Amino acid sequence: MMRREKIVMAETKVKPAMRQRAMRELKEFAIISLYLYVTLGAVILMKTAVLHAHGIEFTAWGIAIAKALVLAKFMLIGEAVKIRERSTGPLIWPTLQKAVALLVLLIIMNTIEEAVVGLFHHRSIAASLGELFGPRLEETIAGSVVVLLVLIPYCAFRVLDEALGNGR
Repeated sequence: MMRREKIVMAETKVKPAMRQRAMRELKEFAIISLYLYVTLGAVILMKTAVLHAHGIEFTAWGIAIAKALVLAKFMLIGEAVKIRERSTGPLIWPTLQKAVALLVLLIIMNTIEEAVVGLFHHRSIAASLGELFGPRLEETIAGSVVVLLVLIPYCAFRVLDEALGNGR
């Protein structure tokens, strides 16, 4: 009978930790998504202004929301697999290393996403990726540079948080 009570107590201890972890990750997901939406939204606003100046209608706020949510999830996956853990030296180096590592992860995941979306639209993988890296290569490179610039402050705060102690 004592053994059964111990099992019940052990189960009750696990639930709050799991719930706290889920709430922390959900909060982190929301914050990262909001940060990405604001930064990507600014880029989309600039793109909209340039296209409107040339008489082309373009408004893609829904794309910014969806992209922010997807990128935030990919970034959390990168954090979960401990992508580019902190190294020694000045904090700028781990910040840049982490930002570049996350950028590479996001490029890989975005490439996979484009291939899967292409398959849903009955296009071959080669056609989907050819569009991304073919005529739109300059746009893809520019987008990657913008994402890197967005990742640097994010990674700086993460590295600083690790250096000072989580949550300080």
